[in-house]
Amino acid sequence: MSMHPHAIIDPKRPSAKFQGRCALAVMAKAPKAGRVKTRLSPPLDLYQAAALNTAFLRDTIACLKEVEAAVEAIAVISYTPIGEEASFSGIVPDDVLLIPQRGEGFGERLQHTAEDLFAAGFRAVCLIDSDSPTVPRSAYNDAVECLLAHADCAVLGPSADGGYYLIGLNTLHPRLFEEINWSTPVVAEQTRQRAQELDLPVHSLPTWFDVDDRQTLARLYRELVISDTGREGFAATHTVDYLRTITHHLDEMSMAAISEEKANQ
Repeated sequence: MSMHPHAIIDPKRPSAKFQGRCALAVMAKAPKAGRVKTRLSPPLDLYQAAALNTAFLRDTIACLKEVEAAVEAIAVISYTPIGEEASFSGIVPDDVLLIPQRGEGFGERLQHTAEDLFAAGFRAVCLIDSDSPTVPRSAYNDAVECLLAHADCAVLGPSADGGYYLIGLNTLHPRLFEEINWSTPVVAEQTRQRAQELDLPVHSLPTWFDVDDRQTLARLYRELVISDTGREGFAATHTVDYLRTITHHLDEMSMAAISEEKANQ
């Protein structure tokens, strides 16, 4: 088996150090070419798409480490596939804990990750996407504080495309992940409907955007590199650095996306 420095959380062995804390679990695939961010190819090639995914993961964890220092939270990577633990070595700090994903569809994997983290001893769980490297630290802080301060409630960080970049729970509610049309613009809305069925209060975080296609990549590039308008968000320095190395591709792509936006107005 590959050697890796990261400790793996075992849900069957709860840890006292998790008690009273919120797990900030990033849902991540091993960042390998052809397996991640394939919708960004083209304009990027598969290796560039994987390298960008790696930069996103580095920035997301860097942000969550700052949150960890400010509130009662612990950054975790919920990863797939099992056996690829070594893929995260050198990408995220060695002290970041890993937990393997299980289940078939995305909803099952989210639900089981929450289930396993609660079983491991966490008081609350936030499930976070790995496609939104500029979400502001304050959004994560608010999520943790809300979940630890209130009885049964949920937190939702909606994405501009109708999905969400974060869902937070302080009690396991499998229903929140059932009968959801994943990867469609109704995910957040359907999740709110499930919460309503459960009579579960939902605290909303600011709407943000995830980067999963040409248009959102162009937006990220404009905000971080061209116009530097992304100041409200996390600085995402790894992403900025990588975007600058592939400037030629992205300038062309950004111009094409801007023209497309104008044509659609």
